[in-house]
Amino acid sequence: MGKGRLEAFSDGVIAIIITIMVLEIKVPHGFDLAALRPLIPVFLSYVLSFIYIGIYWNNHHHLLQAVRQVNGRILWANLHLLFWLSLVPFVTGWMGENHFAAVPVALYGTVLLLAAIAYYILSRALVSHHGKDSTLAIAIGDDFKGKLSVVFYAVAIPLAFVNSWLACAFYVLVAIIWLIPDRRIEKTLTL
Repeated sequence: MGKGRLEAFSDGVIAIIITIMVLEIKVPHGFDLAALRPLIPVFLSYVLSFIYIGIYWNNHHHLLQAVRQVNGRILWANLHLLFWLSLVPFVTGWMGENHFAAVPVALYGTVLLLAAIAYYILSRALVSHHGKDSTLAIAIGDDFKGKLSVVFYAVAIPLAFVNSWLACAFYVLVAIIWLIPDRRIEKTLTL
C-alpha cells in the first residue's frame, strides 16, 4: 500500500487535535489584562502540548519520508499513536484547569509516555517492513532520544505526586530535547 492516505489521515487528526486544544481556552468575561490572569495555567499547558503535538507531527512527517509503503500492521501502529495523541487535549485541559495539580500532571505524563511508546512501535513496524538495512533503519539507529524520553516520563509521573512543577520541568526538558533538530533522517535521505 502507498503511504499517502496514512499521511493525509494523520495530518488531519493532528490538525483536529490542535484545534480542539485551542477551543478549550475559554474567553474571559473581563475586559482588562487582569481578566487573563486565571487563564495563565491553561495557556501554559496549551503551549507545552502544542509544542509536543508539533514535535510529533514533524517527526511523523520525517519518519514517513524515509519509507516507500505501508502495510496493515503499520496502519494499526499509526492508529495506536493517534489514539494517545488524541487524548492530549483532555489531559492538557485538565492539567491547566487544575493549576498543575498532582493527578492531572501525572496523567499528562502517562499520556506522553504511552504516545512515546506508540511512536516507538510505529517506527519499529516501519523498520520491520522495510528491512534492517533500509534508509529508515540506518537513520533511526539506536534512538537514544526516544529511550531517554521514556525514562524521563517514567521518572516524572510518580514525581508529580511529590512536586508537580518538577514533573512538569521533566516534560519541558523532553520537549526541549526534541526541539533541538534531529537531522538523522534528513542526513540519511540526502546521502
